[in-house]
Amino acid sequence: MEAMEGHIYRAFDLELKELKEKLLYEGGLVERAIQDAIKALLERTSDLAQKVIEDDDSIDSLEVEIDAFCLKLLALRQPAARDLRFITTAIQINYDLERIGDMAVNICERVLELNEEPQLKPYIDLPTMAGIVQMMVKESLDAFVKEDVQLALKVMREDAKVDDYLDQIFRELLTYMIEEPKTISRATRLLFISKYLERMGDHAVSIAELVIFMVEGKIIRHLRPPREEQHTDE
Repeated sequence: MEAMEGHIYRAFDLELKELKEKLLYEGGLVERAIQDAIKALLERTSDLAQKVIEDDDSIDSLEVEIDAFCLKLLALRQPAARDLRFITTAIQINYDLERIGDMAVNICERVLELNEEPQLKPYIDLPTMAGIVQMMVKESLDAFVKEDVQLALKVMREDAKVDDYLDQIFRELLTYMIEEPKTISRATRLLFISKYLERMGDHAVSIAELVIFMVEGKIIRHLRPPREEQHTDE
């Protein structure tokens, strides 16, 4: 009996490892989608933008596969305590990653539209904002792998910088639209892109919050520190 239980536990451990590997693979696809979407924007490369849009099918398929795998583990293994938190966290991280992939697709759709007109202005704040968001996504996944609460908290603090860039970009583009109405369509699309980046940051924060729940069993949604404290280090 003990041998059989040991076999079951080992099999379950392997399944949990497989689940983590599937999530990390999905995370890699999503990180590449963000990188290529921003590259397509900066280099005005329509072919690359179109590729990101088409490749999103792989992320969507993987999301469905991971969801089904998690549900199978819940049904067959009936996990408890930390293992249960891990699987329920994986389900939600899977959702966040798929949504980040969708935001990358949305950026590329706006890029295709922007490439039909002359570039409005040199891009300065957008790539900086995108760089912060890319790092947040990467570090949120690193926090998940390492079960690192401090790294998860760092991701949450970085969100304030993303919000600041969103406000700054909005003010600048609004000035363009007021001073020259012919720029409205291009400026609006750039505003959409900045908002998509901000939403990516929100999903990275969601992953970070989930990591804290997984490790410590604490639900910290809606309990973030005030904005002025988020820029400080631990």
